[in-house]
Amino acid sequence: MTFPEIDASSQAPVNQIRVKRQLVDQAIAQATGAQWNEAADSNRKLLEMGADAEAENRLAKALWELGELAAAREHYQTALALDPTNRIAERNIDRLKMLLVTAGEKTVAAKSGSKAPVSIFVEETGKTGFAYLTDLAHPRELAQVNPGDSVELTPEGNRLIATSNGVRIGVVEPRVAARLLKLMADGNKYAAGVTSLGDKDVRIILREVYQDPRNYGKVSFPTAAKSTDLRPYTKGTLIREEMELEEDLEDDEDDDEIEDLDRVLPADVTTDEAFEEEPDELDEA
Repeated sequence: MTFPEIDASSQAPVNQIRVKRQLVDQAIAQATGAQWNEAADSNRKLLEMGADAEAENRLAKALWELGELAAAREHYQTALALDPTNRIAERNIDRLKMLLVTAGEKTVAAKSGSKAPVSIFVEETGKTGFAYLTDLAHPRELAQVNPGDSVELTPEGNRLIATSNGVRIGVVEPRVAARLLKLMADGNKYAAGVTSLGDKDVRIILREVYQDPRNYGKVSFPTAAKSTDLRPYTKGTLIREEMELEEDLEDDEDDDEIEDLDRVLPADVTTDEAFEEEPDELDEA
């Protein structure tokens, strides 16, 4: 998708609010389409119009996706200086501090199509569950893994391997994998996406996208998160999972972006009881 050039510097003051809003929408749309260079340029134009913590965050996100870790950290630091309560910037500064030591100032850019469809992140009772990854890849390889990235699940013996951006990033924790591997062996298919990352952990959401007739009546996630744990889901997850724009949403009821993936998704992973053996269901003759 291409967008008409917007010259913020040539606009009269009376039109700057409108132009700024157009640039914000353009930057978000470009990032949604993984047009990171263009998104970075749009956010730079916004910053030419004045200091803006949200634009700094978005620019940092775009630079991170482009592999510019040092530059991304600088812009997150600027965002935090503008807004000392900006926990999004604070969280990413901490993560980048660790990555800069292990991965260096620059890494490879995120691959095209690395973002998961928004539908994966919409909770649905029995169809979605959460899990942590174990046996994580080296931090250098995890440097370009971000919330919203697509995760491919591949059975490997009694383990379920998670791959993102063409890199094996970890193994689905055994309590979750055990049940899903049985269902996958009988034809079920699952999609997954990254929901959050810490210094030493990666959490994903898993969604049943196809149920084989042989698994009719077998629920993938029997005690998955309740819908009351989640805020409404709409488009835009992949870009604004790190953006807290609640005032913007209050002012514009038609704005349907998700601001912060960590706040939208429940903090607790699927309970152990969800993956207990059910002989009468999974092991029936």
